[in-house]
Amino acid sequence: MRCLMFIKHPESDRDKTPPPGLYEAMGEFVQAGLKSGVLVDTNGLKPTKDAKRVRQSGGKIFVLDGPFTEAKEVIGGYAMVEVRDFDHAMDVAHQFMQIHLDHWPEFEGECEVRQVEG
Repeated sequence: MRCLMFIKHPESDRDKTPPPGLYEAMGEFVQAGLKSGVLVDTNGLKPTKDAKRVRQSGGKIFVLDGPFTEAKEVIGGYAMVEVRDFDHAMDVAHQFMQIHLDHWPEFEGECEVRQVEG
């Protein structure tokens, strides 16, 4: 089963420097996930000031330039995982968040887990 995980946090977190220990622990976590085949792909996303939205409304298509200041939280990254079942996906998400809690306890965010259709 494939699941997509969205890492959400306040956009203002981009102005904070994560502790070096977080980078090291995340590197180990990502490498272990890639080696085991659980982690298919992952990456952080650039800030919304570098983003665009294509919106359909009222029978028209609009392109909006970032930043999107109305958003309280933004998707800061993603991970595609190949797991046994949804419980396994939740375990991976919990491990990810635990690394943040252990190395950057001030971080405020969440990991949304959604099963891929098909």
